Amino acid sequence: MDFDFTDEQRMLKDSVDRLVKDEYSFEQRARYLAEPDGFSRAQWARYASMGLLGLTFADDFGGSGCGPVETMIVMEAFGRALVVEPYLATVVLSGGCIRLGSSVAQREAILPLIADGSLLMAFAHAEPQSRYDLADVATTARRDGDAWVLDGAKRVVIHGGSADKLIVSARVSGGRRDRDGIALFVVDAHAPGLTRREYLTQDRLRAADIELSGVRVNNADVIGVAGEALPLIETVVAQAIAALCAEAVGSMAAAHDETVEYLKVRKQFGVAIGSFQALQHRAVDMLVMVEQARSMALFATMMSEEPDVDERGRSLAAAKVQIGRAGRFVGQQGVQLHGGIGMTEECKVGHYLRRLSVIDILFGAAEHHLTQLASAGGLIDAAA
Repeated sequence: MDFDFTDEQRMLKDSVDRLVKDEYSFEQRARYLAEPDGFSRAQWARYASMGLLGLTFADDFGGSGCGPVETMIVMEAFGRALVVEPYLATVVLSGGCIRLGSSVAQREAILPLIADGSLLMAFAHAEPQSRYDLADVATTARRDGDAWVLDGAKRVVIHGGSADKLIVSARVSGGRRDRDGIALFVVDAHAPGLTRREYLTQDRLRAADIELSGVRVNNADVIGVAGEALPLIETVVAQAIAALCAEAVGSMAAAHDETVEYLKVRKQFGVAIGSFQALQHRAVDMLVMVEQARSMALFATMMSEEPDVDERGRSLAAAKVQIGRAGRFVGQQGVQLHGGIGMTEECKVGHYLRRLSVIDILFGAAEHHLTQLASAGGLIDAAA
């Protein structure tokens, strides 16, 4: 199998790498985090001008018609720079729901606005009781004439506080964990009855808890067929997991580079600590884990659009296990090899560990996916 990038993909990689190198130093990132939204609106506009926000959208909707490989390239570069803008929330998750499940009218109304940077969105699906079960939805939606009325609560909505619109899952029928009966709605973030509480997450990004009390949504704002949204949610989450795996690889590779550079310049007993064989071995162990994670991120990218749901699920679970374990190892080793300075706000490697820890938790930690993989019979079906 040919893993080489095409000329267009190499151009994309070069341009995104150059962007984050020029515009995303550690000091610049700190300034972006301090802005009112917790990210840089100017950088968001720059992503739009480069075509990054509409990368996977069809040409008819302001995009470039690219696929998961291009998303992987962008996310890996963003991982190296610890980018704080809502690319995952707006483009991958929310844009994925619209791109894959909505009507032509909805795509025409929403996707060009995402692509030009004028619309921010967030995916409100997780609930207080749901943990990692995508089918566990207690928020309800009931008919009221030609509209729907939503009641319930959503938790840890990534970049939900700055979003202009939310994609909200709600149950229109069935029991709380039934696979059937879930619908997706496009909801104005300022709609009457909707309240948001924003807060910082462990990696210093932002999330929000959403409360819905009698929120009215027009029937035209239902994505797809009401009650049949779970397969769409699973597909979009699969693509988000692949994107997160790529981001994690970027963060791990950068954390390894930072650590090796520190070992070269930090002196103890009159010599660079990188001359100590024990520390060299630990740096090599970090590199091995980075490269294993890179292979699984490529695998996750390839399998994110697999039509066989079971095979896709096993593949992405395996990738999430490897990425989660590798991220924890690389991040912790990086901090330990930096010594006490690795725990300070001024040291970049500690921020990589924080982000890698959050990536592990998002959409299921390594232990959860290992259990799922074991229940499914492993990555390769023994019976087959």
